[in-house]
Amino acid sequence: MKARALLLLALLAVHPLPAQEAKSPLAIAAAADLVYCLADLDKEFVRQHPGADLKVTTGSSGNFFTQLQHGAPFDIFLSADVNFPRELAKAGLADPASLTTYAIGRIVLWTMRDDLDISRGLALVKDPAVKKFAIANPDHAPYGRAAKAALEHAGLWEAAAGKLVLGENIAQTAQFVQTGNAEAGIVALSLVLAPPLAKVGHWTEIPSDAYPRLEQGAVITAHGAKVPLAAAYIAFLRSPEARAILDRYGFRLPK
Repeated sequence: MKARALLLLALLAVHPLPAQEAKSPLAIAAAADLVYCLADLDKEFVRQHPGADLKVTTGSSGNFFTQLQHGAPFDIFLSADVNFPRELAKAGLADPASLTTYAIGRIVLWTMRDDLDISRGLALVKDPAVKKFAIANPDHAPYGRAAKAALEHAGLWEAAAGKLVLGENIAQTAQFVQTGNAEAGIVALSLVLAPPLAKVGHWTEIPSDAYPRLEQGAVITAHGAKVPLAAAYIAFLRSPEARAILDRYGFRLPK
């Protein structure tokens, strides 16, 4: 069965679905770090599949995982943590043959303030000028867990604890920094590389050995098994065109 499913994905990558099938709406639940990248990905997908109707919702991967466990009608789940779609597949709520690790995420320290020296790295959190420090909520956001791990790795979690402002997801976390509601924060590299933010503020990448690898995974849900376009979308994520877009937003490619 797995071999047949992989063959179907390969064929779909080469032969787009008929127009009448492409018109079936495809509901996508996507991690918030993809909010800008996904616009480019979906534009390219629609170019390859004219008439495709994509309904995209972005947010916290952990929250989407809970919603999908309770029957939320999403067809594709793009998670910032591959373990969430993996668990859905184990529970019979997603197609295991469709599970794809599409990217490795990265985190950065970001500030809008010219007077804050980000070359100090995470030690910046101890600066008296930093009253509020933003991270995504580590209870359900993979990027929040990565941020907490990085602070713990640097021995700065306790110093940061009293200053933390928790975003519901990584996009909201970036908004806290961008609007000045937090003097600095830890956000996704994909966000600060996006055209709307590329020349805004100052950032420095946090070394990847300071936090667990952010393996991001996609899967077709049980609901999506009924939508012909779902398999085409997963095949597209594995294509050179999609990889080029992901690379542009700073996502390492899985090896």
